[in-house]
Amino acid sequence: MIPAASAPLFRDPVFDGAADPVAVWNRQRGEWWLIYTNRRATAPGPGVTWVHGTDLGVAASADGGRTWTYRSTLTGLDTEWGRNTFWAPEIIWHDGLHHMYVSYIRGVPDSWTGPARIRHYTSPDLLDWTHHGDLDLASDRVIDACVYPLPGGGWRMWFKDETRGSLTYAADSPDLHHWRPTGLAVGHRPHEGPNVFELGGHYWMLVDEWRGQGVLRSDDLTTWEHQGLILDKPGRRPDDGTIGLHADVVVQEDTAYVFYFTHPGRGPSGTEDDGTHATRRSSLQVATARVVDGRLRCDRDEPARLDLAPASG
Repeated sequence: MIPAASAPLFRDPVFDGAADPVAVWNRQRGEWWLIYTNRRATAPGPGVTWVHGTDLGVAASADGGRTWTYRSTLTGLDTEWGRNTFWAPEIIWHDGLHHMYVSYIRGVPDSWTGPARIRHYTSPDLLDWTHHGDLDLASDRVIDACVYPLPGGGWRMWFKDETRGSLTYAADSPDLHHWRPTGLAVGHRPHEGPNVFELGGHYWMLVDEWRGQGVLRSDDLTTWEHQGLILDKPGRRPDDGTIGLHADVVVQEDTAYVFYFTHPGRGPSGTEDDGTHATRRSSLQVATARVVDGRLRCDRDEPARLDLAPASG
């Protein structure tokens, strides 16, 4: 039997603030990589400076995702002077290149306010990055990109627009470079971190509702039906006793592996922050989800027996 993945799956050994993971198959190295927001949970400072000034951390797995080793942070992303903020990368592979869409904030703000943009980079190997500029998404406060191919060709991006109620808006592109905003996509309540995947004959979207992951189902990537929550009840595994935050999904056959993060030192609601490392530190976790009778089911206490195959395409 395949051994269960570690729990917690990974903790950042430098700042102890791994968050917002994306799981990517590294074709050159034959490894799965988790690339994540490297929050500085151990850093002093006023306000929320600890969630700004962040690089993108990298953890690698050579055993199908069961164990992970910290490697470093991505370099070559800055295009202007100073310490700046990178959040919540989305990385897809297309036509010989990795395309990364990452949230970018200039400097190290001490509050949640201020301009935020989504930047586009490409790389053949996840190490050498070319910057293609900021996307024009009809707002100056957009974060948390998710990109998925459209059935008829082209691509759709979903993102959080903080100027319009912290709801999910969308944009379409024929080529991953030029994007046309198309308006509101999901507006049932404020949320962030959309993630779209296909499983069991339906499209699914997870969104972080700050009370667990909201589950939405669609047959056309346009109209979404809210089905409730997963990762909203405390789990029993180490560092998993609070809500699951900002998830990414890898689909393998009939199973979706949900990579998410927790704040283990907070209460079950996951919202308490007393300014200490104990409440700010975060851990990455993985749970399995499957479609049962047309609904997405996730038991976070089920051992995740990971043996991720190389990504196709």
